[in-house]
Amino acid sequence: MKRMRSATHGESGFTLVEMLVVLAIIGMISALVGPQVMNYLGRAKVDTARVAVQNLETALDLYRLDVGRYPTESEGLVALVERPSGNDSWNGPYIKKKTVPADPWGRPFVYRSPGRNAAYDLYSRGPDNADEPANARN
Repeated sequence: MKRMRSATHGESGFTLVEMLVVLAIIGMISALVGPQVMNYLGRAKVDTARVAVQNLETALDLYRLDVGRYPTESEGLVALVERPSGNDSWNGPYIKKKTVPADPWGRPFVYRSPGRNAAYDLYSRGPDNADEPANARN
């Protein structure tokens, strides 16, 4: 009768050196790819904020067509979803959501009316919560 040989020490599994080499390779790959992924996610939030501002601008233009003016600063962007008092020509809501959306960083968009160089200023404070970004949209 033949005797089955059992695995002896060192014939199966991975050695500690092999495991350390694999971990080092994974670490190098994540060090190269990680910052690129984070950079991509940061750009995606900026792009999302830009699109949201454009959507709000469209809603503000529709509001102006109905009411004859943009919302005052005291009415704010809430006038896009709720009828301001004493405004009979309001034909909203002008955005689909029941509340005014926040920017991708969870903060409200900044709305000033009248604006500094236009009828209104509308922008996000961005990831660093700046008082006024250099590229504020008018």
